[in-house]
Amino acid sequence: MSGSDLIACAQTGTGKTAAYLLPILSALSTASPNHADTLIVAPTRELALQIERAVEGFAYFTPVSSIAIFGGNDGSSFEREKKALTQGANIIIATPGRLLAHLNMGYVKFDKLKHFVLDEADRMLDMGFSEDIAKIIRFLPKNRQTLMFSATMPPKIRQLANRNLVNPAHINIAVSKPAEGIRQEAYFVNDHAKNRLIVQLLKQQNFQSVLIFASTKENVKTLERELHKLRISVQAIHSDLQQDIRRQVLLDFTNRKTQVLVATDILSRGIDIDGIDMVINYNVPRNAEDYIHRIGRTARAKSEGIAITFVNERDRQSFSKIEEFLGKEITRRQATTQQSLQ
Repeated sequence: MSGSDLIACAQTGTGKTAAYLLPILSALSTASPNHADTLIVAPTRELALQIERAVEGFAYFTPVSSIAIFGGNDGSSFEREKKALTQGANIIIATPGRLLAHLNMGYVKFDKLKHFVLDEADRMLDMGFSEDIAKIIRFLPKNRQTLMFSATMPPKIRQLANRNLVNPAHINIAVSKPAEGIRQEAYFVNDHAKNRLIVQLLKQQNFQSVLIFASTKENVKTLERELHKLRISVQAIHSDLQQDIRRQVLLDFTNRKTQVLVATDILSRGIDIDGIDMVINYNVPRNAEDYIHRIGRTARAKSEGIAITFVNERDRQSFSKIEEFLGKEITRRQATTQQSLQ
């Protein structure tokens, strides 16, 4: 609210979206500009849509206008985005590639922009958007407030901040630590027994909402088919699906029409779905920070949840590094039958 640049780092689920939206909306609700005041850049379509929903909710009784801009839509969507950009929607929420497509056509004017927000900045760099972000910044006025929000703060994020922020304030809250309400467990199990173990876990307790992370979209597709054969209510989400299908899959999971959602790391950050009972790491995440983001989908907003990781022989070393990062040993569990572990 003071207008200074800001680097804010806090674990997933702590309310970073509200932290930047509420002060911006407070200023916009009294100023009532007829131009683009705020640009929010997010790494995925799902996160852009989630931010737009938050804007719509918070700004319901204000004159503030907004639009989410992202790829994967038809031509009519592009024209609708162009109209909003040229006629002055107050808040623009965009993924990097789609925004650049509009910027390169020359009709977008950000000369009066006051706020530039990079949400999930570390994720954007992990996804290879560093050059796109640099190009976007060239279209922005130098006299602006830049806000960088991230769940982690690796060196490359600090380098990005040093290049684009001016004397930023720093806020760091509980960096890279799982929420207290998450019960973490691990099963040491061979790959061929993982699906039977999932069935066992679902039968043990009446879980209504289970999110399973697999390492690749090919694994996600295969796991969805195999769980469906086992009569589990399951859907999958991955980058090969069209946007309207992805949206419906998420809606079905959110509304409890689907019990199990299988996903890649596209859902490991920024997606806020209430009441996820259990997260299963079908594969050990590649590093500790990815592990924290994955399990952070449960036990949000001080609720409770279970996070289970399947560890095969090949992944034991990676799993040990995660425990070393956490500074504690994750509880070991055994399946109800020894056959499942063989």
